[in-house]
Amino acid sequence: MAGQSAATEGRVAVLVDCDNTTPEILEHALRVVAQFGRVVLRRGYGNHATLAHRWQEALVRLAFTPCLQYQYAAGKNTADIALALDAMEAMFDSRADTFCLITSDSDFAYLCRKLRERGAIVHIVGEAKTPDALRNASDQFFEWVPPEPVAEPADPAKPKAVAAAAPKPVAKRRPKAVIKAVELLAGDTPDGWVGLGALGQYLKRTDPGFSPKVFGHAALSDMIRTYPDLVMNQQNGTGFWVSLKPKAEAAEG
Repeated sequence: MAGQSAATEGRVAVLVDCDNTTPEILEHALRVVAQFGRVVLRRGYGNHATLAHRWQEALVRLAFTPCLQYQYAAGKNTADIALALDAMEAMFDSRADTFCLITSDSDFAYLCRKLRERGAIVHIVGEAKTPDALRNASDQFFEWVPPEPVAEPADPAKPKAVAAAAPKPVAKRRPKAVIKAVELLAGDTPDGWVGLGALGQYLKRTDPGFSPKVFGHAALSDMIRTYPDLVMNQQNGTGFWVSLKPKAEAAEG
């Protein structure tokens, strides 16, 4: 049974554009991709200046294969081309069916589209600076937020610094795209209901960066409950289902 499970789980390739991001992102990316299957390729790409010091420590510690690419001419980034070629080769050789690119460089948008055209699944782990062109070229985008700097222990001999303000909680919002999605998906069903899981998948497909937490909600179910025009029920123990609230009930609410 264990052999059958291992044979059917996804094979994930994690490819890092070391010239474009920071080593601190690696552990977060590995936690993200663990849900998609077994990581079979771990590679970090960069030039001789990049793959040293902090990157060298991170790649060695997390068992990544460093892929050193010399710059044959000034201004030429050969690492990007090597990453793209290795990704396509891994797909054609059937070594991987899911790809996680760790980068914020929109130059990889075309690679993402080509991989998906061939049936591969593509995830991007990047920073807030990641352009929409790259986010939308993936199946799912995961934004990495740098951790807050650790405060140093107070020294009685030094004057006390003004304490930094605590981060403000994200205001709860209700994007109209959710209602539009329910109208579209539930409208194609005989009973006018759509499963909460299917709704979440659709929202991810239309916006790879979609997450209820971005709008101040802990989960999609919590988010749905805030909409006066939507109703959510649990039917026959098969999970939650969402529908448009009848107009009369919506008006009363």
